Amino acid sequence: MQEKIVILDFGSQYTQLIARRVRELNVYCEIHPFNKIPELDASVRGVILSGSPFSVRDENAPKPDLTAIKGRLPLLGVCYGAQYLAHFYGGEVQSAPSREYGRAMLTVVEPSDPLMQGVPSPTQVWMSHGDTITSVPDTYRVIASTEDVRYAAFRIEGERSWGIQFHPEVYHSTDGIMLLRNFVVGICGCKQNWTPESFVETTVRELREKLGDDRVVLGLSGGVDSSVAAVLLHRAIGKNLYCIFVDSGLLRKNEFDSVLESYKGMGLNVKGVKAHDRFLGDLAGVTDPEKKRKIIGRDFVEVFNAEAKQIENVKWLAQGTIYPDVVESASASVKGPAALIKSHHT
Repeated sequence: MQEKIVILDFGSQYTQLIARRVRELNVYCEIHPFNKIPELDASVRGVILSGSPFSVRDENAPKPDLTAIKGRLPLLGVCYGAQYLAHFYGGEVQSAPSREYGRAMLTVVEPSDPLMQGVPSPTQVWMSHGDTITSVPDTYRVIASTEDVRYAAFRIEGERSWGIQFHPEVYHSTDGIMLLRNFVVGICGCKQNWTPESFVETTVRELREKLGDDRVVLGLSGGVDSSVAAVLLHRAIGKNLYCIFVDSGLLRKNEFDSVLESYKGMGLNVKGVKAHDRFLGDLAGVTDPEKKRKIIGRDFVEVFNAEAKQIENVKWLAQGTIYPDVVESASASVKGPAALIKSHHT
């Protein structure tokens, strides 16, 4: 079972960067919306709460159910995550006199704390928040401070829970990766044996076990995301993967034919569908970007669906996309915090 860190996303622009830093430590991680917490089986070694554009004092502030996490699994709250652990458990968060944005010097108060071991004092960190923690519950212990932020980092006694007001994942936090290593490796006990290569092997094996002899249909865009998904599925189930590549008329000159040719070189079973007349006809005279996205999304679904119905005994629909689109789509469906940027992914 692949060990992993789960990141609960509250809509921060830095969430993807937290995941990247964890993976750079050779530890697998997944991002999930705060209100769609995955099953916390034995593979989950720890949880990170992301930052957020929201304030914990907002009426509609994201409020995750941490019953199965806090006090049970290692937990690290970053920025909003730290404020959440303070505000909703007996502490207080107030609006800062001015937005704290930029570099700050962090003084480590408890160098022996597991989260702070080896972190120099002082060390530069990156702040980006409009609120500040003004008090914490009795069981919370300050482990690091800045000149303006007393509760820059704290731990909760009796738990493996920590909160930090700064962003260790960004470049400007010079020792941030050390702090994340302390949490992921030292506290969570991750073995650092995950690599992209092992991900491919594990994914192909799991797909093969799950799909068996079932048929799968996948929509290809010509881009990296869906192409990677197609190659992984092809390795797992071979000829039982059916790919559909729709020409919307919005590709580069000769791109449709060249991409089809490259897919053949990969051994993929791909059907190319020329639908540019329909797309361009429906887009004619439309200038609003959001309306264009809606039209493109609608036409693609209808064209793809018509072609997919011609394939007999298909049991699965596959999709390959980047993580921001996954988080964004999920957030839209469950009223999560991420901003809606590309509505054709929802």
